[in-house]
Amino acid sequence: MPRIDAPTVAEHRAARERALLDAARRLLTAEPGSLPTLAEVGDLAGLSRSSVYQYYRSRDDLLRALVRDSFPRWQERLDAGLAAAEGPAARVLAFVRGNLELVADGEHALARALSLVAPGEDLARESRAFHEQLLLPLLDALTELGVPDPGTTAELVNAVVHAASRRVEQDGDLERAYAAAASLVGAYLDDVARTAGPGES
Repeated sequence: MPRIDAPTVAEHRAARERALLDAARRLLTAEPGSLPTLAEVGDLAGLSRSSVYQYYRSRDDLLRALVRDSFPRWQERLDAGLAAAEGPAARVLAFVRGNLELVADGEHALARALSLVAPGEDLARESRAFHEQLLLPLLDALTELGVPDPGTTAELVNAVVHAASRRVEQDGDLERAYAAAASLVGAYLDDVARTAGPGES
């Protein structure tokens, strides 16, 4: 029976799962095009391959757990930034800012790595569902602003975010990328405010 390194079996298991997820995250972001083996993940986490199989049956199982672990945390960070913004226009800009901060912190590298190596349709479907969930606050803000086609506009704003994200990844300059993205999105929001009827902005 393995030695228990925590006050309870449940805490011991949670700590080892956390170590494996963190190890998988580091390996994926270090080599985005390469899918680590369970043995490599276990080695980095300080566990044998047989021990890893006690927690994850396969690499797909581990990757699925990594997706489920990562996206809700990204959602929480975005939600916190949007909650501090006053009004729908400010929430749109907070969405832009929050995503770029995630990129600057290295979180987007994990999402890109997962998209490159995720082997199963089920895993890809889960990733798409989480991405769609991340867009909901933006869609809500645009709908509240009364834009004519909030769905398409959300996709366009997200495209600006992706372009700005690439700049952050290239030069690490979060503020410069945000300033450029905010000037584009902000100009559109100003136009929406000018053309909206009384009480709609």
